[in-house]
Amino acid sequence: MSTTAKFKIRKKKLGSYPYVSVVLSITLVLIFIGAFGCLLIYSKELERVVRENVKIQVYLKSQITEAERKKIEKVLAAKPYMVKSSTLQFVSKEEAAKQFIEETGEDFKKFLGENPLRDAYLMNIDPAFHDKAKLVAIKTEVEKIPGVFEVYYIESLIESINQNVTKIGLIMIGLATLLLVTVILLINNTLRLALFSQRFLIRSMQLVGARHWFIQRPFLSRAALHGLVAGVLASLALVGLLAFANKHVTDLAVIQNTKRLLFLFGSLLLGGIIISVAGTFRAVHTYLKLSLDELY
Repeated sequence: MSTTAKFKIRKKKLGSYPYVSVVLSITLVLIFIGAFGCLLIYSKELERVVRENVKIQVYLKSQITEAERKKIEKVLAAKPYMVKSSTLQFVSKEEAAKQFIEETGEDFKKFLGENPLRDAYLMNIDPAFHDKAKLVAIKTEVEKIPGVFEVYYIESLIESINQNVTKIGLIMIGLATLLLVTVILLINNTLRLALFSQRFLIRSMQLVGARHWFIQRPFLSRAALHGLVAGVLASLALVGLLAFANKHVTDLAVIQNTKRLLFLFGSLLLGGIIISVAGTFRAVHTYLKLSLDELY
């Protein structure tokens, strides 16, 4: 009876280890991963907002009727490179002159005697067409529309955006690789140290004929629970961090993508389980392969 009780106690203890340090370590790792994920999400949203606000200016000829102008507007609005979520912005030459005078403080109409500016449409160009060759093709196509005088866009701005996006992408890939390597090493070492106290119990189970899966199962089940707890803690920490940032950073909410953030938090829960289970499996498997001399 006492032997059975002792066996039950041992069986109950199998898989137990100092889990607080493990949970905290995984939580910190997930917070770093989550913060990096938030940075990616906000940077992509910022890129989208910047790109969708890239406009080309379509200047109209001076002597066109209202009907011709409306026809040009319909043609431009139907173009596939027009951002569908935006509308064409019409700027009359009177509005343009007023804005110029307000910005410069100089009334050019007084010494010119007339307003030399032209009516214009501002088109938001879809980010898929922010290629130099495509923009040149768009310029050529729009200038062929009857009633259009000239198409203008800041070529250097778009090239600068493309170059900066490429640089940021390379930096992000480098940081992600460094973070991934750090995470693997940190969690692997933490779990191996945590399971160090269980090495003789693992060997005892092997000696009585227990299969590897039977020995690993309690460790893995506990690891899944610990990973889930770490994922929840990390998600809550990031929610608090984002709430603080939204409160103190102006217009941050404009580039916030709630769906992607929710997906990120769900990924942290799943990632916590995977990281914990994979690390535990590797650590237990390592102790299962050690010889008796190596255990000491």
